[in-house]
Amino acid sequence: MADPAALDSFDPANVPNHIAIIMDGNGRWATAQGLPRTEGHKRGEDALFEAVEGCLAAGVSWMTVYAFSTENWRRPKDEVKFLLNYSRGLLRRRRDELNDRGVRIRFVGRRDWRVPNGVLNEMDKAESLTRHNDKMTLVIAFNYGGRAEIVDAVRAMVDEGLKGKQITEKAIARHLYDPEMPDPELMIRTSGESRTSNYLMWQLAYSEMIFADVLWPDFTREHIYGAIAEYQRRERRFGGV
Repeated sequence: MADPAALDSFDPANVPNHIAIIMDGNGRWATAQGLPRTEGHKRGEDALFEAVEGCLAAGVSWMTVYAFSTENWRRPKDEVKFLLNYSRGLLRRRRDELNDRGVRIRFVGRRDWRVPNGVLNEMDKAESLTRHNDKMTLVIAFNYGGRAEIVDAVRAMVDEGLKGKQITEKAIARHLYDPEMPDPELMIRTSGESRTSNYLMWQLAYSEMIFADVLWPDFTREHIYGAIAEYQRRERRFGGV
């Protein structure tokens, strides 16, 4: 748990290079307001860009968000359809803004499984438009599952003909969806849930984790600053003493 804080509440020389976020609580926020669940997803867009602005201001180099999981296909059909169309529209609305801010957009997840061509086209356009930006990389985990990523990595190694002794941690890391993406130092999940929900299972091995009670639509850049301040108060030993 980390309380919201000001931008000057942490040491700028010890900011996490990569922050991963599970954006949770949109549906519960909407229900509490007496609104359809889809309204929570709409409000979550503002929170996403609050987080982007917070990471940019703090000097974070990589930010990854869990936008749509492989398990989300189990939700009601109307909600899944809304999420897919909304994701496509969000990219259209916001990619120029992100490009102007110097943000490079990338995606991780299964692109060859169930994702409509219209969404894939918008993903490709966003990546192409922003590919040379270097102020921050925003990775969107879309149609993503941590176990699926590891399975896909192992399948790729088998297809390459790697033998048992050649399958090492480094080999698996090279075959993940984005081998260039560094492991997150910090993972934030909103809505009070205390689990990782099949998110970046390989990459989160030594991440510090913060579980915030705030529902995602109410998330602000000050929550990013508070999480960074909490991160800096922790001692990271990586299995040592």
